[in-house]
Amino acid sequence: MDPIKVDFSGKNSGRSTDIVVPPERAVLKTILSIVCSLVFAVVAFYVMLPAINFKSYDFYLYIGLVAASFVVFSALFSNALSKPEYMPYVKKQATVPIIIIGILVVAVGIGYLVSCQFFRAEAYSKIITVDDSKTFSEDVEAQTAESFKVIPKLDSDSANQLATRALGDLAKLNLESQFKVSAENNTQINYNGNPTRVVPLEYDTIIKWFYNTREGLPGFIKIDMASEKTEFVKLDKNIRYSTAEHFKYLLDRHLRFEYPTYMFGDETFEVTDNNQPYWVCPVLDKTIGLFGGTDVISVILVDAISGECMEYSLEEIKTNASLQWIDRVFDSDLIVEQYNFYGKYRQGFWNSILGQKEVVTTTQGYNYVAQGDDVWMYTGVTSVTGDNSITGFVLVNQRTKETKFYSVTGGTESSAQGAAQGRVKDLQYTATFPLLLNIGGEPTYFMSLKDDNNIVQQYALINVRQYNNIGATGTDLAKCLESYLSVLEEKAGVKTDINPDDIGASTEDDKKDESPALTAEGVVTDIRTAVKGGESYYYIKLDSNPAYFSFAAKNNESVVILNAGNSVKISYRGEGAIIAAESIEIN
Repeated sequence: MDPIKVDFSGKNSGRSTDIVVPPERAVLKTILSIVCSLVFAVVAFYVMLPAINFKSYDFYLYIGLVAASFVVFSALFSNALSKPEYMPYVKKQATVPIIIIGILVVAVGIGYLVSCQFFRAEAYSKIITVDDSKTFSEDVEAQTAESFKVIPKLDSDSANQLATRALGDLAKLNLESQFKVSAENNTQINYNGNPTRVVPLEYDTIIKWFYNTREGLPGFIKIDMASEKTEFVKLDKNIRYSTAEHFKYLLDRHLRFEYPTYMFGDETFEVTDNNQPYWVCPVLDKTIGLFGGTDVISVILVDAISGECMEYSLEEIKTNASLQWIDRVFDSDLIVEQYNFYGKYRQGFWNSILGQKEVVTTTQGYNYVAQGDDVWMYTGVTSVTGDNSITGFVLVNQRTKETKFYSVTGGTESSAQGAAQGRVKDLQYTATFPLLLNIGGEPTYFMSLKDDNNIVQQYALINVRQYNNIGATGTDLAKCLESYLSVLEEKAGVKTDINPDDIGASTEDDKKDESPALTAEGVVTDIRTAVKGGESYYYIKLDSNPAYFSFAAKNNESVVILNAGNSVKISYRGEGAIIAAESIEIN
């Protein structure tokens, strides 16, 4: 017998000793693995909806998952999990998928490097063009008594609170319990020259979607931001394409099948001046390297009723008169990101870390200003050191991306909110994010003061430059403005020709006289009190109505003995989150 030779040199230790044992019917199982991977690819595409675009991270993830699925199916069909002897065969089958995944990882890594801010800081700083040649007092239209009549008094949360009131109109269609407001799609637009929020509906539950999807959504809710009036707009034809749908009517899926290679930003719900609903869907591109410099290159308008898609260039959006109703092309968060690149890198990458000369950033939050027929996003600009003062503020046209910076020193929006809340600290109201106004050439923050239920109770005007010294609050806008103008003249020597009395009916008593007499009956669920002008007021909420009914105790003494659970009948006029009632009867 020949002697057994054993190699102790270790020269062959790196060579694989796995013996590849193919399973029975290996070819058939390979074909099944390929077929199942293709099925997985179709299902994954339907669910993930990735753009077939090398500039999209989702595309690389999608291809990687499909490649990995082949390995999984190969292991399952070969039964390698319970029979380890087939594992070398699975490893061999995984060679090509692993190579594909490796190529994807390398491609993403290279794409990241060529897009990196370290190498491309200058390009990032130029992604937005900022005009800083204008002065605030000359370029921003000064407030007048007429413009105060249409000043937005609600923020997004308050608007959503009011939007639920309009759902009662669905009772006429026997659909009052089938839908709810789509709060995340609440959009502020200029509607026939008035600041307005439009809110689409969505199905209340998946079961209610199942029963109602064949007909679609019957309309949308419109909220006048100045008068606080809400209206449910019933459409002649129902909305079929929305973010609340599933399967083919889901807006994202409809867009992906129409434009498989396009990358989309966040869509917004808008309506024309004659209430035709559309989804405004910005088309994105990566303008720096492979993955950097996100910007809008065109817009897809999707008819929310028919699903018809129309693509327009940015130049058409700017110049085509028939498209002037479009207000939101550039998303607010995208604008903030681009401006922060400008503020961070305009002096180079290393300056943003070391010297930080002229390095600025936007403040936390933004609001919207109506100028002409456009909506401009407003946000403050502050030093990167994070103090409580601003160096100026920026206005950006959300339709054209025209950007203007105004150099103004003063308090940040959060400082102004604190100053406003401090003036009514006993009432513990919360200030909305400020709206920027030009009052007599003075930049001024306007805020609504809300209670715990997001109901607007008072208003505040705070001077930007002297936020600690010049400001006023009031239970209605006319009184608040009157107080502010008085303090502004006294402490800053600024006079204006605005007459607060010209603002018109701004108190609840004025509003109710213009409306028909109505009654509300129900059980008292909440009672709140406040002192205004030395008088006690009671705010009553019923289980049958989302509004609060206000009563002056001197005019309705019975409210003093009212308790939660009492059945009452209230007479009132008008509408709103808070309604000044005329009388109350305890049943």
